[in-house]
Amino acid sequence: MLAGISRFLTRRRPPFPLAATATAAAAAMSSSSSTAANVSDRPISPDTTRVAWVGTGVMGQSMAGHLLSAGYALTVFNRTASKTQSLVSRGASLADSPRAAASAADVIFLMVGFPSDVRSTALDPSTGALSGLAPGGILVDMTTSDPTLAAEIAAAAAAAGCSAVDAPVSGGDRGARNAALSIFAGGDAAVVARLAPLFKLMGNALYMGGPGAGQRAKLGNQIAIASTMVGLVEGMVYAHKAGLDVAKWLEAISTGAAGSKSLELYGKRILERDMAAGFYVRHFVKDLGICLSECQAMGLSLPGLALAQQLYVSLMAHGEGGLGTQALILAVERLNNTSLEKKDE
Repeated sequence: MLAGISRFLTRRRPPFPLAATATAAAAAMSSSSSTAANVSDRPISPDTTRVAWVGTGVMGQSMAGHLLSAGYALTVFNRTASKTQSLVSRGASLADSPRAAASAADVIFLMVGFPSDVRSTALDPSTGALSGLAPGGILVDMTTSDPTLAAEIAAAAAAAGCSAVDAPVSGGDRGARNAALSIFAGGDAAVVARLAPLFKLMGNALYMGGPGAGQRAKLGNQIAIASTMVGLVEGMVYAHKAGLDVAKWLEAISTGAAGSKSLELYGKRILERDMAAGFYVRHFVKDLGICLSECQAMGLSLPGLALAQQLYVSLMAHGEGGLGTQALILAVERLNNTSLEKKDE
């Protein structure tokens, strides 16, 4: 399942280096190193591994729920505690901070909103997850975030005797519910391989490279989705203005070259004016902004990306950041003074 791992394992380094304290005796250092090695080599299973989850929103709640259903001891934290209630009612423990959650876990997952949230959740010295994670532990950030931040977290984790993996996902709320997410994993290859029993409960994980590579793979995914969504909603508005039955048109194109995951996930929702978020507009605007920053640093010109980002920003200007990404139809409808809801004169 984790493609490309074997060629990296030949270069495997110890994934959880332990820094000795200045006052530790040589025997104590040897014992401590041995303990951490035992932790890092222990197979991950419900019998041996405690898991924590920070961020139980639209997707995080389903993803954490799969781990709970598989029998893992789960500790959860969310800034809005009420959003953890369904997991707590099923047996999860509730922590009062990311640090507290990490202190009760061998592996902690983050699924939060913005890079600033990732930074504080992972790195805050008083409440952050790394400050509570024991040597040998693993932090897995599944938020779509900044690749440079992923590398910074990986370095901080290594300094603490831990490991960090960036593993953002694609597939939306339906993929999260159905454990059918695409997971883009970056970090130490051996650590990613060790996480396979957990990843397979949420979807299909592919190893993309070192720290930050998972984030860059996800940004490329978002660039592809952005233009696909523009094409989908433009096609729907055209079909509507041309007097076609848009539902039949969607059915007709779905099995041809224009078929796409975006059409499958959002075509019917758009027709039913269901704008509920499987993935928030405000989070997609964040993702596309990171993409544009990366492109600027690389000297890349991607006009399709820039256009899509501006259309989504227009939704934010109309107060629609809390809608799902399928709400892009509203922006194109406004540009053309039309609506799929009613027949044009």
